[in-house]
Amino acid sequence: MNTTPNTLRPFARLLNISLLLATLPCALNATADETCQSPYMAKITGQEDVVYVWTLGMEGLGDEQDKMVTVDVKPTSSTYGKVIDSVSVGGRNEAHHADFTDDRQFLWAGGLDTNKIFVFDVHTDPLHPKLVKTITDFVAKSGGVVGPHSTYALPGRMLITGLSNNKDHGGNTALVEYNNAGEYVATYWMPTAKALQADQSSVYADGYGYDVRALPRKNLLLSSSFTGWSNYMMDFGKMLTDADAMKHFGNTVVQWDLHTRQAKKIFSVPGAPLELRCAWKPEHNYCFTTTALTSKIWLIYEAEQGVWQAKAVADIGVPANIPLPVDISISSDDTKLWVNTFMDGKTRLFDISDAFHPKQVYEQKIGAQVNMVSSSWDGTRLYFTSSLLANWDKKGLDNEQFFKAYRWDGQHLQPQFAIDFLKEKLGRAHQMKFGARSLYTNASTAK
Repeated sequence: MNTTPNTLRPFARLLNISLLLATLPCALNATADETCQSPYMAKITGQEDVVYVWTLGMEGLGDEQDKMVTVDVKPTSSTYGKVIDSVSVGGRNEAHHADFTDDRQFLWAGGLDTNKIFVFDVHTDPLHPKLVKTITDFVAKSGGVVGPHSTYALPGRMLITGLSNNKDHGGNTALVEYNNAGEYVATYWMPTAKALQADQSSVYADGYGYDVRALPRKNLLLSSSFTGWSNYMMDFGKMLTDADAMKHFGNTVVQWDLHTRQAKKIFSVPGAPLELRCAWKPEHNYCFTTTALTSKIWLIYEAEQGVWQAKAVADIGVPANIPLPVDISISSDDTKLWVNTFMDGKTRLFDISDAFHPKQVYEQKIGAQVNMVSSSWDGTRLYFTSSLLANWDKKGLDNEQFFKAYRWDGQHLQPQFAIDFLKEKLGRAHQMKFGARSLYTNASTAK
């Protein structure tokens, strides 16, 4: 007998379907989508039509507001390589990361300074997103979490990582859960006591947060760590010379129970581990991260008897020069890892066929500075943006702000087009997300 209340049965069905899909190799259907999505998310199965770029407003440029910029990336389109829409959200909020709900009908985008979360309808008219909701009580509802960063899709839920808190604006923070309707569900504070495993007794949980990723088949959730509001809103040059500020960066990755949201183990990963990317193939039980301050690739992997471990497996460039690794993108076949380094403006390609021994096989300078990278599922299309944080971006002529598209031919990155976000009076280009009309049967536009 089905004892689920009638009001909960639709969600229960969604949960069961999402859990089933999450156990299947995503490569079965996804031929165009990004490789850095939640495994619970609806996937694009053809050429992406647009890329949404969450963009920071700049004082004295255009309307000066943060905005969601839509770029046409369909090669057969008459407006290929052009901005076709821009939705401003009012003021500057330190626009940073954005992501879709599991049904991909809505795109959630956060502001690290004002703590607002902007929800865009991307399914009614995928070429022209519409701002439909602004969450303004994130700090109050969450119990003091500041800096909504990663927005990560779970079945019927959005899991949001914080970067800071409203007590001291330091790095102690939490994971915050909402439902897809934008209603607060729960707060899960990052552990701050001694490590939870006896064999890791020398490792202390620092309470910091940044990114989050899941391996559903292993009931695994991982979170990484960065720094608090006092640092990420400080001028970058000033911070680098502030000895006390440089002490306040995260040095851990936390293993959580995906279902209960309970912290299980803390790994020592010194140097501010940022983006987390997990392997896609079902036989590969591991995830990668990179450390911004120590310029290393780290592997978080399942060892004997199901025990998870963390190990530094490769250097990125010359660590002593602090190239500052930022975004990374794993290929859908788990053989390649793209690593962007902000300071030298380069992207590097690592062969990760042997996950324990990554080898750099290619590098290319993208610009004076580079931050985010998004790769298509088939690995042939890569997109890059420029901005890290408003107060961390370079100054003067080196403050390039762009969206650039490349084609990977297996040997080299071939430029396709570039959009100068300063010339277009748009602002600082940051996070990217793919969009496609084919996902929605009720798309109202035709081209």
